[in-house]
Amino acid sequence: MAPRAELRSYEASPKLPDILMRNDPRSHGLWEVSAPAAPPTPVFTGAEEAEVAVIGAGYTGLSAALHLAEAGVSVRVLEAVAPGFGGAGRNVGLVNAGMWVMPEVLLTGLGPEYGPRLLRFLGDAPGVVFDLIARHGIACEATRNGTLHLAVGAAGHAEIAERHRQWSALGAPVELLSAEAAQARLGGGRYAGALLDRRAGTIQPLAYARGLARAAQAAGAHIHADSPAQSVSRLGQDWLVQTPQGRLRAKWLIPASDAYTARVFPEIGSEQVILPYFNMATAPLPDDLRAAILPGGEGCWDTREVLSSFRMDAAGRLVFGSVGQLGVLERGAHRDWARRALGRVFPQLKGVGFESEWWGRIGMTADNLPRLHQLGPNALTICGYNGRGIAPGTVSGRAIARHIIGDLPLEGMPLPLSAPQPAPLSALRTVGYRAGAVLAHLAQDRI
Repeated sequence: MAPRAELRSYEASPKLPDILMRNDPRSHGLWEVSAPAAPPTPVFTGAEEAEVAVIGAGYTGLSAALHLAEAGVSVRVLEAVAPGFGGAGRNVGLVNAGMWVMPEVLLTGLGPEYGPRLLRFLGDAPGVVFDLIARHGIACEATRNGTLHLAVGAAGHAEIAERHRQWSALGAPVELLSAEAAQARLGGGRYAGALLDRRAGTIQPLAYARGLARAAQAAGAHIHADSPAQSVSRLGQDWLVQTPQGRLRAKWLIPASDAYTARVFPEIGSEQVILPYFNMATAPLPDDLRAAILPGGEGCWDTREVLSSFRMDAAGRLVFGSVGQLGVLERGAHRDWARRALGRVFPQLKGVGFESEWWGRIGMTADNLPRLHQLGPNALTICGYNGRGIAPGTVSGRAIARHIIGDLPLEGMPLPLSAPQPAPLSALRTVGYRAGAVLAHLAQDRI
């Protein structure tokens, strides 16, 4: 029988990094342990000028900074904590094409001009991510072997079959797998089938963010950590961004902190309902189990309303996650569920625990689509990725950079301009998601 890895906190781990972001082992978990060191990002001080000021060092902000700097545009990124601190450093690491919504729903919602444009934009996005990784030599465990959307029951199979029909009609390289074929690719599980999307893959998400930061710096961008934007104002034709120790003046402004926006442009966050999501990772599995589970290296998620996701990292740890927050009151319920669910999907891992755990926030818009907002003269943002931040964030940052450079007019952007609209009952719905996940996990996989 394979040895069991018992649950333990980072405090007991010999691989604990010297400095945790905000000294919280549950903010970035495994990703902080296994990512290459962050590049130097000095605090922003004094009075400086740049052509472009970026608020937030996630995928959108860092991609924008990289593409601007490569075009010779002076750019400074102001980050409240460190590159990848927000959703960029906490997510599962699935590089997906498209959004949650079906392609035909997207086409209907955005119309004949923007619908096809956004589908192409998002469908090509994983390729852009993996090309950037290759071009800049970013060490982030990049694996482009596709992802598997797993069908739970007859309803789940109907859903992935419809997704397959719609994406196939658009020429996407997707394949509908039988229950037996899905089980062979997983090395376990009893799903009704799976949708294999060959455009997609997996990365170490915090390592990718740090790699983008290094690439942007090498191209000439300045990135400043521990430099939160405290206020934003106008001075003539320019923007002024005030931080605790400095003031940045710029012609262009890119607010790129998305759902983590609070102090400045709070309207970005107010239009999203927050869905908490956690991940837990086993210790590296023995070689025989590592070879038998997900031998193709795909990332996976299922069709449940309170979904599950799992994938393997480069060291052979199985990362297993679902909806929920690892607060003091609900942590135990989510841990117990994760142990049960892991044993259900992979019986050979029954009894195996987890050595790390972490969680983050997903910002959900009303129609599950991103938004393009102009928040003032020369102030542009794309936000609201609905849990699909890696690829859409990367290409959105590039698109904003192209607009600033002059290569892409506003009318050529992948989304129409819109004004932020507060989400109805957002606070109540956020609490509902958190409580609902606990109730679901208390009940699931008891047999």
